[in-house]
Amino acid sequence: MSFTEAGAALLPDLVALRRQLHADPETGLDLPRTQARIVAALEGLGLEITLGKSTTSVVAVLRGSQPGPTVLLRGDMDALPVEELTGLEYASTNGAMHACGHDLHVAGLVGAARLLAARREELAGDVLFMFQPGEEGHDGARRMLAEGLLDTTGRKPVAAYAVHVQPGPKGVFSSRPGAMLAGANWLGVTVNGLGGHASRPHAAIDPVPALMEIATALQTMATRKFDALDPIVLTVTMLKAGDAFNVISDKAALGATVRTLSKASTDKLAVETKRLAENIALAHGCTADVEFFVGCPVTLNDPSTTAAALDALRSQFGPGRVVLAENPAMASEDFSVVLEEVPGSFIFLACSPDGSDTEEFNHSPRVVFDDGVLGDQAAALAQLAFSHLGATA
Repeated sequence: MSFTEAGAALLPDLVALRRQLHADPETGLDLPRTQARIVAALEGLGLEITLGKSTTSVVAVLRGSQPGPTVLLRGDMDALPVEELTGLEYASTNGAMHACGHDLHVAGLVGAARLLAARREELAGDVLFMFQPGEEGHDGARRMLAEGLLDTTGRKPVAAYAVHVQPGPKGVFSSRPGAMLAGANWLGVTVNGLGGHASRPHAAIDPVPALMEIATALQTMATRKFDALDPIVLTVTMLKAGDAFNVISDKAALGATVRTLSKASTDKLAVETKRLAENIALAHGCTADVEFFVGCPVTLNDPSTTAAALDALRSQFGPGRVVLAENPAMASEDFSVVLEEVPGSFIFLACSPDGSDTEEFNHSPRVVFDDGVLGDQAAALAQLAFSHLGATA
């Protein structure tokens, strides 16, 4: 039986697990109910399970019957602080939502563990299953690395894979070599002026006009200081000044997210944003404090590993269901920190419901993912590991 056929047989159980997770989402690094469900779902597979110390992560090891290399498979666990508006009968009602599909990632990785455990005798090497909390901006992957994730089996993994769901034609896989997702960085600017009465702006030093000019200039800088072939996306998402309509505040502040596709652009941004904000503030008689925080690095797919992964998926699902992505996506992923240490590939799996005409994307309170893909998601992950450790399934 192929992994695809075996995955289809697991589908009802995987859908049930996914919907339990979807109805009861948890956010951040502390996901005790999600962790307990994962441990229960892995019971009886003969895995070596380690629970995280600083997070509620789950690390499980499947030892093959023969010695060999280690392959890492990742599934992230956390939800978003989003009020769900899908109307699904299993929708969350606790103020959080699996709006990025991590509930499918968990269920798909559990399925892969079951598929590979059933063929343990054919494996020459080990599979490391990484169930990761805190992917949504909480540095969960880096925390797991700090706890020794890559040393769990006694051998550093030779390859690492993650399959992430997104809207699109159901069942289509896509990836590309090189930059797959952007790096995520955060910018904060505080303009310091001199407050006063709103009726007497000439007697104050108003930080608001300076901040407004900085916000506009940042957008211009993104298109004039950076190569169009190495683009950035800079979006001002927060503005704050004062608490009363008749008071000029001492301070005004903005926050922005900045997405980059290279380290060179990231390093340049740290310099250019500081220079721009400080000089515009100075022109208004103000000063500026600038913070530039580098978050997730660029998600870089290893070219040879990715080419082999796409070939393995084409062999399993047919060439019509595997697409070479033309461009990187400007969203970000902390699986990137794993790929800095281990050659691997981040792969998208589209799973909009049949006949869906929605434009909603990941992180929307209305986005819906079709969990009918879970058998194939499990089979894909299993095949990617098996391609390193066993005969072609």
